Amino acid sequence: MSTMRRETIPRAPAPESPTSADEQTLYEPSSDESDEYGTEEDDHDLLESEDERERLLTGSKGKGKAVAGLFNRKDGKETGTYSDEQKTKAKRRRNRAKRRGQSSEESTLMYEMEEGISLSSDSLVSSSDGDEKRLEGMNIQSKTQKRRVWRRVLIYLSVIGLFLILLFAAYRVSKSRHTASAATLVSNGTSLFAPTTILISLDGFRADFLYRGLTPTLNKFIEEGISPKYMLPSFPSVTFPNHYTMATGLYPEAHGVVGNTFWDPDIQKEFYYTDPTRSLQASWWGGEPLWQTAERQNVRVAVHMWPGSEVHNPDIQPAYVDKYNGSEVLSRKVERIMSWLDLPGPEDMGFNMDQPRPQLIAAYVPNVDGDGHKYGPNSTEIRQTIKDADTMLGGILEGLQMRNLTDIVNVVVVSDHGMATTDTSRLIQLEDLVDPTEIEHIDGWPHYGLRPKKASDVERLHKQIIDKTQNMTNVEVYLRDKDMPERYHFSQNERIAPLWIIPKAGWAIVDKSSGNVEEMKKKGEVYHPRGVHGYDHEHPLMRAIFVARGPAFPHKPNSRVEPFQNIHLYNIICDSISVSPAPNNGTLRLPLKPVGLHTDSNTPANETPSDPPLSSSTPLPSPSASTSASPTQSTPAAATQSGEAHHMSWWQALAHKAQHMEEWVDQFLKTHMPGAKGKDKGEAEGEENGKEESG
Repeated sequence: MSTMRRETIPRAPAPESPTSADEQTLYEPSSDESDEYGTEEDDHDLLESEDERERLLTGSKGKGKAVAGLFNRKDGKETGTYSDEQKTKAKRRRNRAKRRGQSSEESTLMYEMEEGISLSSDSLVSSSDGDEKRLEGMNIQSKTQKRRVWRRVLIYLSVIGLFLILLFAAYRVSKSRHTASAATLVSNGTSLFAPTTILISLDGFRADFLYRGLTPTLNKFIEEGISPKYMLPSFPSVTFPNHYTMATGLYPEAHGVVGNTFWDPDIQKEFYYTDPTRSLQASWWGGEPLWQTAERQNVRVAVHMWPGSEVHNPDIQPAYVDKYNGSEVLSRKVERIMSWLDLPGPEDMGFNMDQPRPQLIAAYVPNVDGDGHKYGPNSTEIRQTIKDADTMLGGILEGLQMRNLTDIVNVVVVSDHGMATTDTSRLIQLEDLVDPTEIEHIDGWPHYGLRPKKASDVERLHKQIIDKTQNMTNVEVYLRDKDMPERYHFSQNERIAPLWIIPKAGWAIVDKSSGNVEEMKKKGEVYHPRGVHGYDHEHPLMRAIFVARGPAFPHKPNSRVEPFQNIHLYNIICDSISVSPAPNNGTLRLPLKPVGLHTDSNTPANETPSDPPLSSSTPLPSPSASTSASPTQSTPAAATQSGEAHHMSWWQALAHKAQHMEEWVDQFLKTHMPGAKGKDKGEAEGEENGKEESG
């Protein structure tokens, strides 16, 4: 009889004394689990004593009813059955294992081994099926968790990738902008300059002033740059509307400054150009001027006395604004412009945000207009004023050359209108055309915009004036809303009076408070001002100038373009400093398109227009007086003044002859005795302060 070998199963460590934190977590159920399944201590009640353990292993009977042994051997095989209580406990352990995240088969077997559960073939099959299901579930759960992890990883990587792409794109854009900006910077040897333009306006500088042999600097500037034979002003050809048209690219009817003086029926106020309390209110000025366009795009601007620049805009202001000073000497203007160019730029050492170097400098020069009004455009005095303006330009160009900026800074020289000589014989009495007591407001000058006290009287007064001027060739009469010439672009604004009397060039309308025309003629009184503008903007005497040179004008020297109107200047200046213009009436853009050179054989001859005849009964000047002349041949003063001699006293005629002789002597000395300086009657007055301001 073979001796049955007793197998000894190692005692599992008691759950009450876990050896590690992990084991403690493994064996300690939650309160919910304890309530549902019982505690670990309950699970081990059958193992409380060695005898009980032995009984379970051998299948021996104890105090109670017999219990089948778990590991009894029969024919070398282990036999046994689960008790209901054991099955329940095993199921609880498996459930707890799942709830606690146990995923290995070893954990389940360990619990079964602790209880000494026999592994019969049936139970093994059942256990295997359960294990397979558990493993399948665990695999699914593992795959789901992995998918979640990978999904999170992909989301994080996508976010990081997108961030890097945006960061790289921003870097490229920033780099490209910096590169583009750097590409436009040009060094003069000591500093870097962004696109920079100096815009000079010579108020009242008539186009044919260039042909009088008085402007060597301007004539050389034309030879080096690009220009038309003339530039047309806008109607009405007076200072404030035209300077603001050049600054905005808008017709006066569009920007709202329709004259030097006018009435606004909406606000019941009058605009008067020399009265800052009435003219510097922002509500008068529409459109967007150059200084606002540039500053809005972070291009700094300096404005020296340009009409309209002193209007305060709380949102956008130029970096520098100089108030109007009609007595400022021209040399001071040169110093002011050069001082701005000498400031450090953003890329230079010592740059100061509070004192930036401007890229646009717009300067206004009133001298030629002032002396043109005072003495007339063909006077001896105006000759010196023209020379002074030319000398001032020479100072600017010399300053640029000294700073090695000739090929770096653009220079554009313009004027706003021309000038016509007036005379007492070319006066029209207002009272001969209309009763002033019927008129509430008179706008403009020398053109007259009439606002009747009663709006219903407009048609009647229009017919009355037409009847009284039907035999006169020296005035035009228009209704704003009916027959105002379209080329004037002077009807689409309520600030434009409904009824207009527009004299021809050289003529003027006066009321009796200013003078009795018949009495003035009888007494031989001289009418002042001696020069007037404001007429038809296409008349030859109203022609202005445009000359440009610099990197924004890469044309052959002495290039010629077709004449254009000053509404196009705004776009040209914007393009020269690389800013985008606001909407405007101009269409011309850089680069300009030359039609040839000024020296070409098909270039129109220099034209020096003559003044109108002294009166309607005076014969027209001889053809020789009005034909074109070269700069060395033009003597417009002599031609025009000879016509006036018929109405002068012998003393006046002698005085004029003396002036002409002086001019001849001066020219003779300069031609035949280099270095000699003739005595010009106007030289002593050229630098005097307090020049008369006029529109």
